[in-house]
Amino acid sequence: MLINELNRLKAASGKKDAEAADHLGNQASKINRILLGQSKASVGDAMALARFYGATEEHVEVIADLARKLGKRGDWGGYENVFAESMRLRLDLERASSRMRQYQTEIIPGLLQTEHYIRALHEAPHPFGLTYDVEHAVAARRERQSILHRVDKGKTISFVLSESCLRCLPKADDEKLIREQLAHLTEIAELPNVQLQVLPFNPVSPVTYRALSFTLLHVPGPGIASPLDFAFLEQYNESRYIDKYEQVEAYEQLWGYLQAAALAPKDSIEFIGKVAGEYK
Repeated sequence: MLINELNRLKAASGKKDAEAADHLGNQASKINRILLGQSKASVGDAMALARFYGATEEHVEVIADLARKLGKRGDWGGYENVFAESMRLRLDLERASSRMRQYQTEIIPGLLQTEHYIRALHEAPHPFGLTYDVEHAVAARRERQSILHRVDKGKTISFVLSESCLRCLPKADDEKLIREQLAHLTEIAELPNVQLQVLPFNPVSPVTYRALSFTLLHVPGPGIASPLDFAFLEQYNESRYIDKYEQVEAYEQLWGYLQAAALAPKDSIEFIGKVAGEYK
């Protein structure tokens, strides 16, 4: 967010890195590294750059506050053993966001998993021989799920789930697990700040790239700072955070197509109930 604000001010001012370097008494390469996020900006450098680019004193104070927070541990520092390092920023962004939209295939999203489902996932063999404390994993996931009930700040969370999420068992032959999980989905769908839709295998309007899972997060800016919009992609052993406008906009469009092709929220609940009825 700090880098976003400084670059936005720079673009509005039309000033070059060399000019900023002369003004601050630094090398142009240092200014460039700060604006690319390759070097940590000190509070003094961030404030000086903001003033040089023409920021108001109110905006300079916002910039200074963001710079002071650089390098501080996020809210999820106690769960290093559960969440991969590349995932921890995602968890902080979930908490800070006011709008979150997730399209998921194959596996029920972590925010919607029951304890039984979580245990089944973590008891299965993991790549690279990794092992986890299952109790710790359950506690961490439960804590993460608390954002579903945050309505005080108008937080909205939308899900579009491929039908494959409803039919893939994380533990072979455990039909009780899937019945419990599907019942939980219908309960979550009733929350006032949650919208849940299902994209069936044979939708009325076919959508390309329906196999690609992703999450869109909108994080409001502090004070007068501009908000941030991210597209998050979780991959095999890493995660990608996309914040370039054109790329995020492409995922916004894909979300629109997927949501339009999915069943309406009420029809989705009925569809989930129908699938649950198949597991006697």
